[in-house]
Amino acid sequence: MSLSRAHRAALTAAFLVTGALTLSACTDGGTSGGGGQTNFVTDTGGISTVAKEDRKAIGKIAGDTLEGESLDVADLKGKVVVLNVWGSWCEPCRAEAPAFAKVSKETKDQGVEFVGLNTRDVTKKDAIDFEKEYGVPYPSLYDPAGKLIISGFPKGTLHPQAIPSTIVVDRDGKVAARSLKAISEKDLRKMVDPVAAEK
Repeated sequence: MSLSRAHRAALTAAFLVTGALTLSACTDGGTSGGGGQTNFVTDTGGISTVAKEDRKAIGKIAGDTLEGESLDVADLKGKVVVLNVWGSWCEPCRAEAPAFAKVSKETKDQGVEFVGLNTRDVTKKDAIDFEKEYGVPYPSLYDPAGKLIISGFPKGTLHPQAIPSTIVVDRDGKVAARSLKAISEKDLRKMVDPVAAEK
């Protein structure tokens, strides 16, 4: 039985996303799972940070939100951007959602914007219901096949490799910090506050 071209393409995309999101960072402190020097330091809580002079720019992360609005993260340059990879089916994502909703409200006046990257939700309904349940006040790009997750983080950057993952992008559009697990409000603040305080 042969697969249709569309079915093969969907399976290939799903395989690539699954592979990309299940890789783990190298433990030598100098490279990411995507290869290339990142010069990041990982603390004992699993948060990786990059010194300002060693940071790399993110790629294009743009598309339609769950609500059908257009969003391009490049338009947020000049602000600190917190990118959270999540899915409504993901229990750790549910565990961290209240902290993200709270911190996003508390840091908005400091020039911090949160953007979700919703992935592997087959329909938008479950994802929208998730946002309503947890009072998520910020937009999420709808990325069911994970294309933005793969293309948005070029080789040499700290990139999302798990669901959930959190990436903090500095005001210059460069990756400053990453976590590859569900994080608490305290850990989220540990990632966001130092970058928000940078001049």
